Amino acid sequence: MTRTASESSATVMDSKSFAAIAEMAKKEAGLVLPEGKMTMVQSRLRKRLMATGQPNYESYCRFVASAAGDEERRQMISALTTNVSHFFRESHHFDILREKVLPVLQQKARNGQKIRIWSAGCSSGQEPYSISMCLHQAAPDLFTRDILILGTDIDPVILDKAQAATYSEQQVSGIPAEMRKSYLERDGAAGQYRVSEQIRRIVRFRELNLLRDWPMKGQFDAIFCRNVVIYFDAATQASLWPRFRQRLGDGGWIFLGHSERISDSAMTLFDPNGMTAYRAAASATR
Repeated sequence: MTRTASESSATVMDSKSFAAIAEMAKKEAGLVLPEGKMTMVQSRLRKRLMATGQPNYESYCRFVASAAGDEERRQMISALTTNVSHFFRESHHFDILREKVLPVLQQKARNGQKIRIWSAGCSSGQEPYSISMCLHQAAPDLFTRDILILGTDIDPVILDKAQAATYSEQQVSGIPAEMRKSYLERDGAAGQYRVSEQIRRIVRFRELNLLRDWPMKGQFDAIFCRNVVIYFDAATQASLWPRFRQRLGDGGWIFLGHSERISDSAMTLFDPNGMTAYRAAASATR
């Protein structure tokens, strides 16, 4: 069926509307959307245009910016967020977790202390579940202690998928065979697997915008924030490093994505310790 001129124009984003959306995305979530991303933004928001009944992107921008558009701003950020995750992505970090972080966690557990790990920007859950599998395989006794892995993300839609813990055969292919046998269950649907209860039991998911207040009060032994800050500009990244340091105990670990680095201005807070792995400097002022 041939679309009318008015129908066609509704699906075309002009530069003014793109600029308004980019500004809101930066303010709300720190997302940097250069003009070259206009086609991607237009494509991702087309369903939101229809869902809200707005006739065009100009009208949609006015609605999202209004007081009535609070919930839609969350949906817009959800649509614009890139959610790519894999089990045991960047495996060298899990080697560090087993070889360097785990002995400290075991000592803390023997002393009756809490163990806390944060997966910031956890997407559909593969990262926190990978952490849980790694720890259970190496030290199952930890799971009888006070241990929690917190997975947070700005996208409420992707968090529902993380909570469901159900993945396709292709998605679980990155899990070592022994772990697949031990920690996955057939989900009934063809080619679908669910992470076992013993792995899910210590994982909690919460919606969190890294640019807003962080309600967590305690400190973490390790923070995985991988392939997240790459979407922020330098100023936003710089504002986050001291906040991450405040959430780590002395000697705690933070892991970044392969193309991410802690800025030079924040290197007094952290000591490099492996590929895109850092430890909280004991002498850091918090």
